[in-house]
Formats: sequence, C-alpha cells, structure tokens
Amino acid sequence: METTIPVEPVATQAENVKDGDRAEIMDDSASTPISTNPRDLIEDFDVDSNPTDTDSGILMEDRPSSSTASVDPSLYEPIMRSGRSYHRYKHGKYFLPNDESEQNRLDLQHQLWLMTLHGRLHLAPIRPDLSHVLDIGTGTGIWAIEFVKSLPFPSKTHVSKLTSAPPNCHFEIDDAEDEWVYRQKFDYIHGRLMVSCFNDASSVFRKAYDGLQPGGYFEMQDALTITSIDSSGEDSALMRWVTLMIEAAKKLGRDFEKVKRYKGWMEEAGFEEVSETYFAWPTNTWPRGEYHKSLGVWANADFQEGLEGFSLLALERAMGMSKEEVNALLVDVRRDLNDRNIHAYMPMLVVYGRKPF
Repeated sequence: METTIPVEPVATQAENVKDGDRAEIMDDSASTPISTNPRDLIEDFDVDSNPTDTDSGILMEDRPSSSTASVDPSLYEPIMRSGRSYHRYKHGKYFLPNDESEQNRLDLQHQLWLMTLHGRLHLAPIRPDLSHVLDIGTGTGIWAIEFVKSLPFPSKTHVSKLTSAPPNCHFEIDDAEDEWVYRQKFDYIHGRLMVSCFNDASSVFRKAYDGLQPGGYFEMQDALTITSIDSSGEDSALMRWVTLMIEAAKKLGRDFEKVKRYKGWMEEAGFEEVSETYFAWPTNTWPRGEYHKSLGVWANADFQEGLEGFSLLALERAMGMSKEEVNALLVDVRRDLNDRNIHAYMPMLVVYGRKPF
C-alpha cells in the first residue's frame, strides 16, 4: 500500500551537505551520468585497513533504537500471515509488513536518512514560501511530521488522522499509481524508499509532474540492491539472498534495479535541472572514516531489524519457500551482515528535478 500526505505549508532546510560525503554525477556537457557504478560516485568510501575491536563492539553495544509515531491502528484492518501483519488495502501489492516492529524500523531508518544527509530532510532547493507539499509512501509519517514542525509560521488547520501529527498535516490512504484527484497543485513532492512499491514507477513520475505547480520540485530518495566494493562478497549468503530477492521481486512485478532509471524518467516526464547524488549505507563498520562507520552502525541495525520483513512474503509467494526455510537462510545472511571482511553496502540515491515555469 502507498499512502499519500498533503502538508501545508513547507520550509527549507538550510544546512549544506558536505561535499566529501556525496558526489554529483552530472556531466557539464549533458544530462547523463558520468559512470554507471555507484561505487565510483561516492567520495572517501573505502575499506578501513586498520579496523579495531571498538568497531566490532559498536554493532552490539550501540545499536540504535527508535520511537514510533505510528498511524492510528483504527485506519487499518491488518491481515496476519506467518506471524506478521500486512496492509489490507490492496493486500499483496506492498509486500512489507506494517506491524509495530516494522514501524519501529521505519523510524530508525528515518534517523539513518538524517545522518546520511547531515540533518537535512531533502536536497531539492525548494523555496521558503511554499504552501502545499505531498509525501508519497509516508510510512509512519515521521518525515512529514518533522517537515511540518520545522515551519517558522502557523498554517491552516486540517483534521489530523495521526495521533501526534501537527494540525497542518493530514494523512490519506491511497495508491499513488491510481489517478491523482487532488484539488490543488503541489509546490514540492517527496518520496522515499519506494523501490518495492510500484509496478510502473515511471507513471508516478509523470503524475508528479502533472501534480506540481510550475517551478515546483519532485524528489525521490531511494536504494539500489546491496553490492560490494570488491570481491569480498562473492559466494556469500548475503549476495545469494540479494540475487534471490531480485528474482522474487521480478516475479511479483517489481524491479529492484529500476532506481538507476529515476533520473531518465524525470527528464522524460519534462523535469529540468535534474540532479542525482549517490550515498552509501555500509553493512557494518568496515569502511574507514567516522561518517561511514556511523552509517554502518545504523544501517546494520536497519538491515537486521528488517531482514525478515523484507524476505517473508516475497520469498513465500514468489519462490514457494516456507517461513522456516526463509528464517534458516536468514541466519547466514545476518552473520554476513556483521562480517567486516565482507565489504558490502547499499547504494542510496537522491534525485530531484524542477517543473519548468
């Protein structure tokens, strides 16, 4: 299920992203990537040749925890399967669970995104005088809530369906691939980690273009599949799981490798000044540098907490595996996620574009 959130109004975040922690991949002469390998686009990202025992202990002693600002349970009548609850709305289209464990993970993941972007909620250079914003696939709503709470001025009151939501933020259950019937145009549209959500993501990009005011921005923050910077991941259970999940997703109508086409889809939809930036979520503390080690701590917690939820429904439905078979596989995957000799990471992508005036 995809949820959508109109939010009124919006302010920008002023902090700058450190140049050393990201890499723009726009060619000065054309709007094309200068490389197809995300590893080549992430600066100062390499193996720590002198790992310490402290790095290893971080994963056990300092794993992050999260608090949940969850959607009112009365909005959902969950379907139970293999001990996890799933959305009833268009059941099966979204194959991740929606129970408390998953909602806690989503809030943890929100903090991981903030760390990745150095405290920013977005990279698009949006104006401070906006009035309508849409958040697609809002999860627990934490991004929208924090976005609205950052506003320096009051706004029109709306009925809130979230227990801790500000009065200028309201939530709707809908499918972003269906026809958009909003009465107003938006100044900014945001989506995050939609890789597993859409059968036809390019159609959502076109809807976003049509749904924006001239000069408005559309931004997607998403993930590619886990890979390795060297051969250390070859023949690992982790990479076998990645291959299995890609195959399962295709059988369920999802393409986990489509994220690399976001930039092209934005340009085809008509957006201009499209920007694409890569980051990395290491599987643990194997990289050098405090920034990537910290991301590795939080990403490891995110992966470990979400591994069963990522896998169960997809592997049961598409690959015919039982819950017991899935969990047996995940034992070795969890071990590999903690192995600092496996230099794996998840490439993260932020791409945004502006609708012409």
